[in-house]
Amino acid sequence: MIVQEKAQGKVTIEICLESIESVLAAEKGGADRVEFCADLFEGGTTPSLGAFKVARQHSTIKMSVMIRPRGGDFCYSDLEFEAMKEDIRLFREAGADCVVFGILTPEGEIDLERTRQLIELARPMEVTFHRAFDMTPNAQASLETLIGLGVDRLLTSGLEATVIEGIETLAALVRQAGDRIIVMPGCGITERNFAYLDSKVKAKEYHVFLPGTTESRMTYRPEHIYMGGMLRQAEFSISHTDTDRVGTITRIGGTL
Repeated sequence: MIVQEKAQGKVTIEICLESIESVLAAEKGGADRVEFCADLFEGGTTPSLGAFKVARQHSTIKMSVMIRPRGGDFCYSDLEFEAMKEDIRLFREAGADCVVFGILTPEGEIDLERTRQLIELARPMEVTFHRAFDMTPNAQASLETLIGLGVDRLLTSGLEATVIEGIETLAALVRQAGDRIIVMPGCGITERNFAYLDSKVKAKEYHVFLPGTTESRMTYRPEHIYMGGMLRQAEFSISHTDTDRVGTITRIGGTL
């Protein structure tokens, strides 16, 4: 199991993102690692292998890859599980540093057998269990399960919608984990609350989403046509990681 010691005045910053341009922006801003996803509107799904390969060619930053075949819950069919296994094989061969996944039973417990299979398949990559953890009924018991499975890292908001709401649970999980697993808070971290959060939680790593908006280059804009459903983002506004925001977070992280 890979466990990182928290050095004095330095924490690890992972940036959640969904484009090649965002990978480069996060690296330029001084991030330590990225979590490469598709469809963050759904909470993140598996990115295309082609996008990952191009990003890998143009960047040396450590890259975690989301392995999630769809949005919605974390109780997967046999076919979805086969797709997850195949994606892990492909991204391992393509040079990913870490894979990020979570599988639950219908009762909300961590699916031991399937998680064990995916961990074995992923090695020697690192393994992060994502916020499926926050949909389990007992944080302390679920953490011990992940430690027993040999998971390297847990991404969690403390069984709440955001890290600020889950701050007490997050602090307790970090204490419980000790050096056995990295507990990485994520969801709702901003430049304004980061230092306060760390003062209470004292984690070694943090997971942050720092988007900025880029105006589309399109000059012809038929405003009555939409590519998504009724709940949608603006068609001619593109979201990428904001380099300046990453720089701010990493500077704060360098003083904690």
